[in-house]
Amino acid sequence: MTESPGFVIVGGGLAGATAAKTLRDEGFSGEIHLIAAEPHHPYIRPPLSKDYLAGAAERDSVFVESPEWYRRHDIDLQLGTSATALDPRAQRVSLDSGASIEYDALLLATGSTARRLSIPGADLQGVRTLRTLDDSEALHDELAGGGRRLVLIGSGWIGMEVAATARTLGNEVTILERDPVPLANALGDELGGMFAELHVEHGVELRTSVVVTEITGEQGRATGVRLDTGERFAADLVLVGVGAVPNLDLARNAGAAIGSGVLTDAALRTDLPNVYAAGDIAEAYHPLAEMRLRSEHWANALHGGAAVARSMLGLSVTYDDIPYFYTDQYDLGMEYSGFGPLTRGAEIVYRGDPAAREFISFWLSGGRVVAGMNVNVWDVNEAVQGVIRRGDPVDPARLADERIPLEEL
Repeated sequence: MTESPGFVIVGGGLAGATAAKTLRDEGFSGEIHLIAAEPHHPYIRPPLSKDYLAGAAERDSVFVESPEWYRRHDIDLQLGTSATALDPRAQRVSLDSGASIEYDALLLATGSTARRLSIPGADLQGVRTLRTLDDSEALHDELAGGGRRLVLIGSGWIGMEVAATARTLGNEVTILERDPVPLANALGDELGGMFAELHVEHGVELRTSVVVTEITGEQGRATGVRLDTGERFAADLVLVGVGAVPNLDLARNAGAAIGSGVLTDAALRTDLPNVYAAGDIAEAYHPLAEMRLRSEHWANALHGGAAVARSMLGLSVTYDDIPYFYTDQYDLGMEYSGFGPLTRGAEIVYRGDPAAREFISFWLSGGRVVAGMNVNVWDVNEAVQGVIRRGDPVDPARLADERIPLEEL
């Protein structure tokens, strides 16, 4: 590649780091400025609620690359720095340090921020969220010794993983969820119920269809959580796990088209000239689903970061990876691939034994598989994704028949 004034990547998460790495792997020799708001060099997030939170993984294992790697590849990694304004006409981004950088192409990979509650007591000491490396380390310090009373507000994926980790470390755990079934928005009532039963079996107190109105405290520290009924749950620690909010202000203020995220085409180009988006904030057109999708999961940051780098280089790119995520809770491991919005009202077909929690579930819409989840069944995710990608009408009886290889469907 020829020299260029440079590319700017705003966001020091997995998407941004992977984009920088791919640019160098593809032979780009121009300047790369990687702007990271956190003080840590880029890391991956799944271990923060799993192995790293449990103390079963070393700190170095969470980082995408070592600090030396960025220096060796001549990447200007600016830690603890935020972009404050983007001028697409001048092709310049301003930083909170007072500096500004011109660019030939710019990637927005600003990620998400943990959603917080606006109820009394939400700012007390001992009320935590889990989004960053610092969050995970602080939470580990409080849970590692066991014997603590943790109250979780919300039962999304991160909350349920933290609950499992906390119980494994010997803590008491209560989950308070406003909906009737945990994870129902992602999996439906039946499979969400499976995860609920799993946690109850491991000693978690799970309360659903409840409304949290207050976090109570003494001397500035959280001591409990109160419901609208007046019922109170004592707590040494409260974790708010009610989702994340994409960081869209920089894109919005620059005039980018915004939906639930920054709108892009299948090559991850925004409607601003020479501005791209990837990771949590990108609401990208997906040619297989024939709709725009936004995904906050690790795989999207990884694969989207690589795809957007090639797009920034002017290569022909169609980002059509099937959304994927995984979870580990107690003795249950799961991988999910597919298009969540297309599963609403879909028929669920099981292959294997749901009662034993060893099965593959498929979501059928219009006779075609739009999503699949393997639970404690391994080395099948590639085949599951193949069924989704082919998009052929599938006989539910053949789909459920374990004697028929998935590759033949």
